[in-house]
Amino acid sequence: MDTRTPAAAHPRTREPQYQFEVDMALRDGISRFGIMSNQRWRDDPRGVLFVLARYKFVAKMLSGRGRVVEVGCADAFGTRLVQQEVKSVTATDFDPVFLADARERMATDGWECDTLVHDILSGPVPPGGFDAAYSLDVFEHIVPEQEDAFVRNIAKSLSRTGAAVIGSPSLQSQAYASEGSKAGHVNCKDGKEYRRVMERHFENVFLFSMNDEVVHTGFTPLAHYLFALCVGPK
Repeated sequence: MDTRTPAAAHPRTREPQYQFEVDMALRDGISRFGIMSNQRWRDDPRGVLFVLARYKFVAKMLSGRGRVVEVGCADAFGTRLVQQEVKSVTATDFDPVFLADARERMATDGWECDTLVHDILSGPVPPGGFDAAYSLDVFEHIVPEQEDAFVRNIAKSLSRTGAAVIGSPSLQSQAYASEGSKAGHVNCKDGKEYRRVMERHFENVFLFSMNDEVVHTGFTPLAHYLFALCVGPK
């Protein structure tokens, strides 16, 4: 039996316009981070900001697209930003541990999207014909011998007029990367090299630089992060 006073059981905010937030928390519970985003928030809160800024860039570049696929979603914490701007997202990853966590949170929070365990190195994402694709912080984990398979299979997952946004830390950024990051980063490139890889699989490639949460078209050797906006799969 709840022995608290009514006010303590259902607290009221001093400013009434915020009461709905208390009501929502009591009714629906508190949303939680995913496995990976939880670690970032605990160890380096700014990292959550930077990751979400990357997802926002993708969301704006792909705004209005129909069927969109994410390659390497991990815990899919940022996927919701893209969902706000496109008609549907299929979130894929080769690690079922992270996808299981994402599905659990989707069911609890009511923001479900299609999910699929898939290794992009094994082939295009079925059933293919996606209007757009994006992949953030995955390319640098792909050994150079397989980088073309990675980008080619993303391109082959798209329709003839499809577009892709592929983001990766730059080669120059690795001087400042943590030891944990460096352990998985086996293929960081400078801007020119990065563009050349993408151009082997897309007709048009537009390169953007990023420092912290700021996206720009500045000098790529000073960029911490690189975005390739790729249009027209070959």
